Amino acid sequence: MKKNKFAIILTLLLILIAVLLVFNKNYTSTLQSKNTDFAVLDTASVTKIFIANLDTNEVLLERKKNGWTVNETYKAQQQKVDALLNTMLKLRVRGPVSLASHDNVVSRMAGIAIKVEVYQIVPLINFFDRIQLFPREKRTKVYYVGDVPKDNIGTFMLKEGASTAYIMYLTGFKGFVMSRYSPILDDWRDHGVFRKRLNEIQSVQIEFNENPDQSFKIEKTDRHNYKVTRLKDNFVLPVYDTLRLLNYLTSFNDIRFEALLNTGMPAIKRDSIINSPFLHRITLVDTDGESNTVTTFWKKTFAEHLEIEYHLVPLDLDRMYALVNENRDFVLIQYYSFDKLLRPLQYFEPGKIDDWY
Repeated sequence: MKKNKFAIILTLLLILIAVLLVFNKNYTSTLQSKNTDFAVLDTASVTKIFIANLDTNEVLLERKKNGWTVNETYKAQQQKVDALLNTMLKLRVRGPVSLASHDNVVSRMAGIAIKVEVYQIVPLINFFDRIQLFPREKRTKVYYVGDVPKDNIGTFMLKEGASTAYIMYLTGFKGFVMSRYSPILDDWRDHGVFRKRLNEIQSVQIEFNENPDQSFKIEKTDRHNYKVTRLKDNFVLPVYDTLRLLNYLTSFNDIRFEALLNTGMPAIKRDSIINSPFLHRITLVDTDGESNTVTTFWKKTFAEHLEIEYHLVPLDLDRMYALVNENRDFVLIQYYSFDKLLRPLQYFEPGKIDDWY
């Protein structure tokens, strides 16, 4: 009887030890998983991404019905947002930072790291991912992004509250991802200037400051007809090249600037350019009555170019400056993108030779 009692106690003790070992293993595994859980497996559920550094730069990307916005004011570049979401999806653990260099890495991250917060729609009640009830927005991840290891493969990352930093990498990508987590507002702003389809355009007016004879206005009179007016004397063209006019108007479907210069140029130089005589002024009014004006200016260059006649030209022949977004933004634009909008009046006159432009 005593032997049976001893055997029962011994069995229970062994079971208890086994349970404790399994629990400890699962607990340790869970802690490790939480410390390395950087990837966002369901990017479609992401609603907001907050990114900030120690230099007071910060951006808030938010998903809206019509796309992503940045800092609640500007439209965000969809391509850059997609790249960030794809980065978050494909993040994988290369390994923990070695003990020998860990303290130095964490110390360096304290000075240069970028903080990232991810918000998602997640259910309040989730039964094995099969029954999900009461969805709500929740901050699901907070981590810090550092620089790169010596071999330039991967990126140092640290979960908030964790004591161990890890080297993360992207599957199928050799390099580092810190630049994709930019906290600079201008890096995320959409570069769109004109994005109107033909049926959305009510009128287009363009003024050539250096050649006012070629300034004109195109107005939609009904669904299939337009009026072309010379601005200098309000002369209406009796006939116009329909195909050229339609091709011209369809050119406004996707026009972008190259770079924002609001903070990248000394204010005194920027003001001098803005107060100089303008080059072109393009005004588009859509069918909802909303007006969008772009004003361009010459861009001088230190490196002189050669014309065909071999005269030195102290102007940039590839780019111009411009004011966009109701004159709030000073930007750099390319002739390559805007040339198709800078057609003179004679471009629409039947039989005219294309010698002016």
